[in-house]
Amino acid sequence: RLLNIIIIMASPDENVEEEKRPAWGNRVLTDPTQVFQHNAWDNVEWDEAQDALAKQKVSENAQDPVPPDLQGAYEAKADEFWNNFYSQHQNRFFKDRHWLFTEFPELDVRRDEVKEKDETNPGEATSTSKEVKGDIDRTSVESEQPDMSSDSMDKPSEDCGSRNEAVMATLCETLDQAAVRSTDQEEVCGAECASEDFPGQHAKTRMFEVGCGVGNTVFPILQTNNDPRLFMYCCDFSATAIDLVKQHPDYNLRRCHAFVHDVTDVTSPLPFPEASLDVIIMIFVLSAIHPDKMQSTIDHLAKYLKPGGMLLFRDYGRYDMAQLRFKKGRCLSDNFYVRGDGTRVYFFTQDELRTLFTSAGLEEQLNHVDRRLQVNRGRQVKMYRVWLLCKFRKPLK
Repeated sequence: RLLNIIIIMASPDENVEEEKRPAWGNRVLTDPTQVFQHNAWDNVEWDEAQDALAKQKVSENAQDPVPPDLQGAYEAKADEFWNNFYSQHQNRFFKDRHWLFTEFPELDVRRDEVKEKDETNPGEATSTSKEVKGDIDRTSVESEQPDMSSDSMDKPSEDCGSRNEAVMATLCETLDQAAVRSTDQEEVCGAECASEDFPGQHAKTRMFEVGCGVGNTVFPILQTNNDPRLFMYCCDFSATAIDLVKQHPDYNLRRCHAFVHDVTDVTSPLPFPEASLDVIIMIFVLSAIHPDKMQSTIDHLAKYLKPGGMLLFRDYGRYDMAQLRFKKGRCLSDNFYVRGDGTRVYFFTQDELRTLFTSAGLEEQLNHVDRRLQVNRGRQVKMYRVWLLCKFRKPLK
């Protein structure tokens, strides 16, 4: 039964098909009669009636919260729920985030070098990635987050029968291959890795993705930045997800270090020293953390940024379609919900994020509400998405 639900969720009927567009935020709907001419429209403003309906829906759901004893279980077993999620979906649920360099050009570490070379030798044609030359070929973010509300997901691992056993058998085989491959890489890395006080010590640029999943951000960055001086760290709460990252053909210990970590446990050490990171990436991860632990988590992460280092953020915004689809009985606290598979999600406002990050000593560079109207042209359905895109910088002094 669960597998059937998963197939439905991943089908074009439920998720808007991918669409490549030349630039970010430039498709504006000026004629409502043309709404189904494209899969998505940017910068869609809500009228007062739509805003009032959204607030009413959220208020009604908050009146029927999850019982306290169950809330404690969702927190205590959070890692188990995410392990179950990745055991079921493996690396097939999310697509690689090719839109990264359009939203976050900071992730292209060679762009400054290209600019310097162009200024020094204006007659020379220099290029590193497509994004540097302005030939942007971005896979739109609207297919990034399939609907995972309680309306579309059942309880995990119940009534799956032989089909679930087949999924688990495939997963075990994949993880066995990952273990062999990881051992081989450690042997190849050998003395070179052993000579470092910490992984990536000799790198020029260090990036850290929190909540990396199966690597849909990490590997596009490594593929675009074919520079041995870049080193990526990535962690996830799920051991299953990290095993899948290590199984990826592009996982290379000379350029990447993946590890299991509960980022809310601020007493647990990270594999690099404080003030050593150029970039921290948080994409659809903070929303999965209990609101009571968000501030301490951000405070802790900020310590690891170099002066001038950047924290890049994208996550769910208040009244996103996914929030409005939750049924009663799924609300944990204000704007915090549990999905049918036991994973949780919070929906932010700009002011909340501004407070979280500036309280950690970071300076706001960008805090943008990305309002998108997605449409399913086949079913003539409109879907209003709300995401938040932020950039915060650690002061130089």
